[in-house]
Amino acid sequence: MKRRRGVADTAPAAPLQQGDLFGAQGTGASPPAAVASPEKPPAPQQVPPAGKAPSGEPKPPADKPVIVETVVAVVQEVSVPLPSLPGAPSRPARTVLTVGELTRQLKETIESRYPRVLVRGEVSGFRGPNARGHLYFTLKDVDASIDAKVWASQAARLRFALREGLEVVAEGSVDVYAPQGRYSLIITRLEPVGQGALALAFEQLKQKLADEGLIGDRRIRAPRPLPFPPRRIGIVTSRTGAALQDFLRVLYSRHPRLSVLLCDARVQGEGSAEEVARAIERLGRTDVDVIVVTRGGGSVEDLWTFNEELVARAIHASRVPVVSAIGHEIDFTIADFVADYRAPTPSAAAERLAPVLSELELTLDTHFSRLRQAMELRHLELREWLGSLSARLVDPRRRLGQERLHLSEQLEEMMRVLRPAQRERRERLRGLQERLQRARPQARLGEQRSHLLKLAARLHEAARASITHRRADLARGRLGLERTSPVARVAAERAALAVRKARLQTLQAQALSEAQHRFQRLEARLDALSPLKVMSRGYAVALRRRDGVVVRSVADVQPGELLGIKLASGGARTLGGCEELEVTVTAVKGPVDC
Repeated sequence: MKRRRGVADTAPAAPLQQGDLFGAQGTGASPPAAVASPEKPPAPQQVPPAGKAPSGEPKPPADKPVIVETVVAVVQEVSVPLPSLPGAPSRPARTVLTVGELTRQLKETIESRYPRVLVRGEVSGFRGPNARGHLYFTLKDVDASIDAKVWASQAARLRFALREGLEVVAEGSVDVYAPQGRYSLIITRLEPVGQGALALAFEQLKQKLADEGLIGDRRIRAPRPLPFPPRRIGIVTSRTGAALQDFLRVLYSRHPRLSVLLCDARVQGEGSAEEVARAIERLGRTDVDVIVVTRGGGSVEDLWTFNEELVARAIHASRVPVVSAIGHEIDFTIADFVADYRAPTPSAAAERLAPVLSELELTLDTHFSRLRQAMELRHLELREWLGSLSARLVDPRRRLGQERLHLSEQLEEMMRVLRPAQRERRERLRGLQERLQRARPQARLGEQRSHLLKLAARLHEAARASITHRRADLARGRLGLERTSPVARVAAERAALAVRKARLQTLQAQALSEAQHRFQRLEARLDALSPLKVMSRGYAVALRRRDGVVVRSVADVQPGELLGIKLASGGARTLGGCEELEVTVTAVKGPVDC
């Protein structure tokens, strides 16, 4: 990597006499001159420590600014003011800034000039939050773009979901990241263009719950019927709210005997959604028949607790029906869509759940008298029907005698039919027994059994003789095969081969180890003789730019000569890879004592 500067302001320091580093490239007989770097160069600009960056930026490459500042410091160290020529006007001293100083000045200017800005643009390059929850994207329009960052603490407060292509108005400050020289917008507030953040968040959550089947026509669970009348009602609201007083006033004016269980929860402000969801879950574990989630009217921000996803999922997960009675009749929240029943006001919820006790008692008395009259009428009708059935009923003993006589007649008829058939079958069986006795099957079976035993004995003897003969032939063949088998010889040769292979591997390992030791010694000697090794200790080589010859003495250069100074820093492996400074000789001094 080359760092080229303009005309140097100072002459190089007196050269140190060293041996020829690059061979006889010049024509002079004097030994080559090496430009020594100062023992203690100026301290480079302070860079941020590893792993830390201002304004929460990621860790920049630590080596890049250090190299730039070191090269600038070396150029400043080897330069002195130009001698003033007779009659020439004096030149003002130049101010040379390091990269760090220039960047700090730009950072102070930009950040003080733009501490708070409002920027409108389109979101681009958004990939969601990173592992720490920060949001990184680009705000762009048709003319330009700027990097934007939203820290995790601010991202958690966004009411809507950020997406690619969304046009927003961002409020924040301009920040300059000095190690990389980049500026970005640190956003503290985001608003979508064309609609409010709360309205966009409301529609996004509504669509998400509809896709999951919690609300809408495709909801997984249909709205559950409300109990009538409920034995116990659970209420989730603030203990000090007016909605609770309205609900209880209407409830007890209609039915003073109903039992109510209150679970106190904040209904607006930070953390209220968690309290409401926790209250619904706690009431669901009790013996309540229905849960009423209620609060009074207010602005959209005041009612936003009931537009949170946490509250909607808690209502859907409740094991008992949930009534939503939030705000006034014109107010709609996500909880209204998820609940099993929506009441326009807390008072309307109380009227829906609690019947009027006096009307209920009157209705029960009316139903009781009607039921009693109906039962008496039914009793008379059943008594008349029982009398008619008793008149039609026949004496069972008489009916039993008739059925018994009929059964006896059927039995006699059956016996008259079965007796001739039974007699015929007996005669046929007797004839078959006589024929079986004449055929004597037992004798024939005995003869066949005796013949089969003889055949089996002959077969056994023949098989045994054949097996004995074949075993003898197999033994003779095995003996001949063992006499001519090469297995023993192969085993001996294999053992000898293994011994030679082990010796060969040992010799190969020894030869490889000796070669490695030899190459390591040669490498150490070569590294010790490398000119780059000498240069890495703080020396440099001066080359004439016009012909590339090494400058070995002051006689090889003239004032105004353009020189290239090579420095072996940064891990250079060849002379061409060294850093190079381009300077102009302004004066030549005689030899001095180094």
